[in-house]
Amino acid sequence: MSYLAQITSPTLVLSEGITRNNLQRMAIKAKNHGKKLVPHWKTSQSKEVGRWAREYGITEITCSSIKMAEYLSQEGWERIHIAFPFNVRELPRLNQLALRQRMSVQVVNPATAALLARELKAPIDFFIEIDAGYGRTGVQFSDSATIDSILSIASGCSNLEFRGFYLHPGHTYYGKDNLKIHQESRDALKSLKDRYIVQYPKLLTRLGDTPGCAVAEDFGEVDELGPGNFVFFDLMQVGLGSCNKEDIALCLAVPVVDIQLSRKEILIHGGGVHLAKDVLVQADGNKNFGEVVLLHDQGWTIPKHYSYVKSISQEHGIIQASEELLASIQVGDLLGILPVHSCMTADCMGFYLGLDGKIIDHAEGARL
Repeated sequence: MSYLAQITSPTLVLSEGITRNNLQRMAIKAKNHGKKLVPHWKTSQSKEVGRWAREYGITEITCSSIKMAEYLSQEGWERIHIAFPFNVRELPRLNQLALRQRMSVQVVNPATAALLARELKAPIDFFIEIDAGYGRTGVQFSDSATIDSILSIASGCSNLEFRGFYLHPGHTYYGKDNLKIHQESRDALKSLKDRYIVQYPKLLTRLGDTPGCAVAEDFGEVDELGPGNFVFFDLMQVGLGSCNKEDIALCLAVPVVDIQLSRKEILIHGGGVHLAKDVLVQADGNKNFGEVVLLHDQGWTIPKHYSYVKSISQEHGIIQASEELLASIQVGDLLGILPVHSCMTADCMGFYLGLDGKIIDHAEGARL
């Protein structure tokens, strides 16, 4: 039976073939540059997709919360890193998790380092997160006083081992001179490594962002690459030049519930609770919440004619439809929507339907 026959309501469809191609391509790129690939698993949040990843030599992953790390533990990962400034209120959970899974966390201030040093019950590693221009979080790369304070506190704790410096240049997502941002990030990590390598000869530097890792061909002395969104990609990454639409590994299958020919609009069951509300602004100023693809038994096809979701509310979505789409669609049919932001869409939906008709897990899909 076709996977399409199983769909009666908005369903996130995942192509294993495209996902594997994305994993393999990034793994080969990292290997060719002599870097270790430690992908951020906040995009897929899936044990099954993780099993695919291990076939391409990926042995460690990153996640964004203790909850996600708990879900992904005991899957054979050498180490799971939580790439979010550590929330000290979750220290009891970290202590329990570290008994069964090698962990590393992210530290951005001496107060967190002090609490970890005082209350850790099991060995963990830590990265110091560095800010080299993004401005969201992290220690300024020139703030040696704070870095030295964190390292001094950790040196007195046998359960807290310094692993290195982590940098996520998230401002690449704004699409402003990404290669320049990538170069600045590399330079910041190199300066830190040069300063601390004698004292910490095993320290690593990790750079994690999909736009930079997908496009750049020079990673300098960075040791590890930590992109996340590349696993599935999305329309935002297409706009940034990280991939093509054919590289997007998932789409939201949505039922058509009404057609308004006079307005060239198609009403779908698929809104903010399914796609999230990430949006692209087109050249004509119109908002784009996702683009239409045509579903078939083997997956989907990107049509030559262009139709897109122009507005969404909680459950509703309105497609601005091409003449060709209007001529071929009926109430009750299914359409596919390529997401603007695959991480958020996957998080909203909580599971995937594979093209073989089997459910693929997601950390948020508790019912599974």
